[in-house]
Amino acid sequence: MNVKILLGIVIWLYGLSVLKRARLSAFYFIVGSAGLFFILTAISRPYWVWFFTRAVIHGVALFSDITNWCTIMFKMGLVYITNSGNPVVMSIDYECSGIIETCAFVSLVAFYPAYNRREKVFYGVFGLVFIYLINVLRLVTVIAIVHFGGGQTFFLAHSVIGRLLFYVLVIILYYNVFTYSQLARGIYQQFIDWRDRIL
Repeated sequence: MNVKILLGIVIWLYGLSVLKRARLSAFYFIVGSAGLFFILTAISRPYWVWFFTRAVIHGVALFSDITNWCTIMFKMGLVYITNSGNPVVMSIDYECSGIIETCAFVSLVAFYPAYNRREKVFYGVFGLVFIYLINVLRLVTVIAIVHFGGGQTFFLAHSVIGRLLFYVLVIILYYNVFTYSQLARGIYQQFIDWRDRIL
């Protein structure tokens, strides 16, 4: 781990302790979530990025096995999309991994004052899985559009339609977890009740 990252973590923890003692809850939330986001993104390279990209590639591979619309090159992180015209090779990299969005969500949940620790863990894990699934859905949408529309549709599929789909679903997640927290609490309570009935 980099010395600058360690120094940043120490300063961040000290700042959090000062804000907590001063009972400045809004600043505590802002500094806490922003600091945790930068720390998570800084320490995510290379291992977490590798893990997230591999997870996304394997998710897309399940779709590929069913449809045969693309070929996955696991070692290189490439998706070869077949179509009637010109095939397209799409690279699954840092941007496609969804790690930035995941780090942002987890950081906000970790310091969100409306939830207790168990709720924060629940929504953190739920958000991580949800973001992963919609990221796979985004890439599957790109593959489907390029497969049927040809290579010339790649920019529209990847940069416009795919991103629009992904961010609309992320906004829905944020709205339900942060803005509409009473509904979110109801979902959490239903999960706890369901778990207790099963166990």
